[in-house]
Amino acid sequence: MRFIARVEVSLRPGIADPEGATIERALGALGFDGIASVRAGRSFQVELDATNKEEAQSTAASLADRLLANPIIERYEIEVTELS
Repeated sequence: MRFIARVEVSLRPGIADPEGATIERALGALGFDGIASVRAGRSFQVELDATNKEEAQSTAASLADRLLANPIIERYEIEVTELS
């Protein structure tokens, strides 16, 4: 079976986010009011073959742990969907 795993990587709370801070300031300069906070991150979409959704989830977690995220300063969330 084929799955799409979307891995959203973001900085852990308390880790400085200079990219997010720059975007936040720029939004204010562009006239966007009410922006409380901006945090930047990365999104990966991986198409993979697995026997079931649990295996696809496990493979995506392994990818994130070993390559896509730095576990010291980043966290990730995974969403797996089966392709029809």
